[in-house]
Order: sequence, then C-alpha cells, then structure tokens
Amino acid sequence: MGFEKKIVIDARGHLLGRLASTVAKQLLEGQRVVVVRCEEINITGGLVRNKLKYLRFLDKACNTNPRGGHYHYRAPAKIFWRTVRGMLPHKLPRGALALSKLKVFEGVPPPYDKTKRVVVPAALRVHRLKPQRKFTVLGRLSQEVGWKYGDVVSRLEERRKVKAAAWYETKKQSNKFTVQATKNVASKVEKETAALKALSVIV
Repeated sequence: MGFEKKIVIDARGHLLGRLASTVAKQLLEGQRVVVVRCEEINITGGLVRNKLKYLRFLDKACNTNPRGGHYHYRAPAKIFWRTVRGMLPHKLPRGALALSKLKVFEGVPPPYDKTKRVVVPAALRVHRLKPQRKFTVLGRLSQEVGWKYGDVVSRLEERRKVKAAAWYETKKQSNKFTVQATKNVASKVEKETAALKALSVIV
C-alpha cells in the first residue's frame, strides 16, 4: 500500500490474523487506518472449535483481583483491535502512537459510508483458504460468547445498503447523461479538438 492520508479497509471476508498483521505494519509506518465491517471477518476453523478456544480464554483472569485483567472483549471490532495490539509494541511510545492511529467499527458508520473502501487481497479468505475448509464468522462467534448488538448492526447495515443502492442508481443515470452530452458536443467541436491534438494538449 502507498502512503495516504487515511485508508478505510472493508474487513468483510478477510482472515483475522492476516488482516491484523498487514494493518499493524501500516500503523508502524505512520499510516492512519480505519477498519469497518469487523463483524464479517473470518477465522479459520469451525464455529464449535473457535467457541471452545474463546471460552477457555474467558476463564483466564488474575487470581487475586480479576478486575486487574485479562479483559475479555466480546465485540468483533474490539477483538480485532486486541489482535492488532498484540502485534505492536504497545507499551512503548512508538507502539502506543501506532495503535492510536487505528479505528475499528462494526458496520459502516458515517462518514465512512461515503468514502472509498479498499480490501487487502493477501488477507482474503477466498485467496488463502481452500474451498472445503471450515471457517467462522467473527460476528457469529461474538454473539455466542456474549455480544448483544449483532441484530442492531444487521438492521443498520440493511438500511445503509438500501440507501447505497439508491445512490448508485442515481450515479448511473448521471453518468449516462454525461456520456450523452459528450457525444452531442463532440461533432460541434471537431475543429478545436483536432487543433488541440496537433499541439499534443489532448491525446
């Protein structure tokens, strides 16, 4: 990835560890990263296997004072955030600064619903996992271990997709009119176009 002001990554269909490692490297280089749709991240292995692993993790706590840690996040965005944190030297100034440049969300909240979103091909499940292999959707796992807002996020995402589809239809109509207007004007400006091409102003 080239350096940009801010990269917005659509996490749908990405493998958790591969996406986290790519994001961690970008953060350490100073890049600001926003990750949306964390509930659609995939983890290799079946749901039962991953749920049992997570339930074992929930048992881990400080013996004398459980409030001292571990902190067991249930939300998909926080699970991803914690995965990235484990790949950064977050207790040192460099790592803490890198981690502060990361934002994570379930769904696609404003203003990121109107910005360009990218994917990480090297982290996509369809590229990295054989078709017959089992995988788990992070949102489903989160709901199994105590995340309560899966239905809310689903409803908001449905509304957003309806609005996005309407906007896309409007954009297609606008593009159609632009193409037609260009064709209508082309015959009237043939001399000017030829002169500009001769001067290499346009190709």
